[in-house]
Amino acid sequence: MSDFDGLVAVVTGGDSGIGAATVALLKSRGATAVSFDLTGDPACDVTDSASVGRAVAATVERHGRLDILINNAGIGAAGDVAANDDAEWLRVLNVNVVGIARVSRAALPHLRKSPAAAIVNTCSIAAEVGLPLRALYSASKGAVAALTRAMATDHVGEGIRVNAVVPGTADTPWVGRLLDAAEDRAAAAAALRARQPMGRLVTADEVAHAIAYLASPLTSSTTGTLLAVDAGALGLRLPAK
Repeated sequence: MSDFDGLVAVVTGGDSGIGAATVALLKSRGATAVSFDLTGDPACDVTDSASVGRAVAATVERHGRLDILINNAGIGAAGDVAANDDAEWLRVLNVNVVGIARVSRAALPHLRKSPAAAIVNTCSIAAEVGLPLRALYSASKGAVAALTRAMATDHVGEGIRVNAVVPGTADTPWVGRLLDAAEDRAAAAAALRARQPMGRLVTADEVAHAIAYLASPLTSSTTGTLLAVDAGALGLRLPAK
């Protein structure tokens, strides 16, 4: 496919996991895809407005335009509501929620000039269902879901589409680190697979394809949508064995 020919896309957190898969896929479909990460070119720290501004300016100067923004950068957190102190709550929300606002704010003047402007935020099923020991992470992703719908409403009249992808538990480096920290890695991995009706983890490539679907000019009537890529976790309830 070449549906992204001539378009410039920015992917935050684009150096690993879902972000890296998205960068590769967009490039294969014709986009100029730029990763915004802590050690990239341009380097970008989504918690720092000056860093974000420099990265956006460098991208537009180098490529002449900005059409698509994938707000994918995020960090995890484990524990119940009492498990993390104020500093950790602020750190996670700063990356997962305010980071989206910072990068979107910097990108908007350029997106307004694009005939194919689209923003896709990476959310999570944690925004929709109660997962054990994920209070802080769930709060951050619930905010991403609400923010996505609000942004879609605010910018639909400007021709900027805003959607979100909603992955289930995905086979990513962050999930790998969680499993490595478990007392019984095999049992923890089996439990993650079992809570998804397909009996497996979602792959980064599967999420990337959903992101590309939402970002593509071929879906130019889709906005305000939260698209689940979750191996059936949100919608299916299987009978007990």
